[in-house]
Amino acid sequence: MELSKEWLEQYKQVKDLLVSPVNFSELFNSEEVEGKKLFLLNMGTVNFTTDEILVRDPLVWLKREEEPYCIKVPMGKYPLETLVVELEEEHYRYIASRVRFCEKDSVVYRQALKGIENLEGVNSDSFFGFNVDAGLATIVDTNTRAAHCDFVDAWEKEHPDGNIYDDFFAEEFRKSYLEHPEFQRDGGDWINFNIPNTEYTVPMIQSGFGDGMYPVYFGYDELGELCDVVMEYIYVGADEETDEEE
Repeated sequence: MELSKEWLEQYKQVKDLLVSPVNFSELFNSEEVEGKKLFLLNMGTVNFTTDEILVRDPLVWLKREEEPYCIKVPMGKYPLETLVVELEEEHYRYIASRVRFCEKDSVVYRQALKGIENLEGVNSDSFFGFNVDAGLATIVDTNTRAAHCDFVDAWEKEHPDGNIYDDFFAEEFRKSYLEHPEFQRDGGDWINFNIPNTEYTVPMIQSGFGDGMYPVYFGYDELGELCDVVMEYIYVGADEETDEEE
């Protein structure tokens, strides 16, 4: 989709207001934050065979009509990693997930936008995140989006009275816990689901505090080159009293 001149002009005026106060490159390299231990969890890889990506709730909002972000990414297979915080002993939550496109560290993180947002009245507290209604987040390219929708359509056709989470994905999450129990609850907190008969995977990751809206950021180095993309689930300055079990 070609961006309108009006939107681009508005974006130039407000883009420096849509910057994360958190440097995720530094955070992902830290061993603790606010006195709490941090851990890095490898979740396999994502395969971007197009340069258009999107972040959505995979069970509710990963639809064919959902638009990708306006920033193009380099195509390829990249590692997916998630930063984990130990809130209390043996009580873990996911702070953010990151896909790195190169080894350079980002110096600034700008909000990921689709190019259709209403930018009137934007200030430093504004963010345009993705909605979560099933407590999960995913990052995929547009080819993976299409393959996922094909899989869901076929499964629902074969199981007209079924529920794809209860009757299919719940077992995938349980297997994930059995295979990778570290930093997961016994029902499973993440999967990187390989769509059958394809080269695509759909990661499904428990969002930090469940349902709500979460921001996504593209990271850039000092030369303005794209380095990574981050899905933020828990702002590190958030009040821990909002933490609730799902």
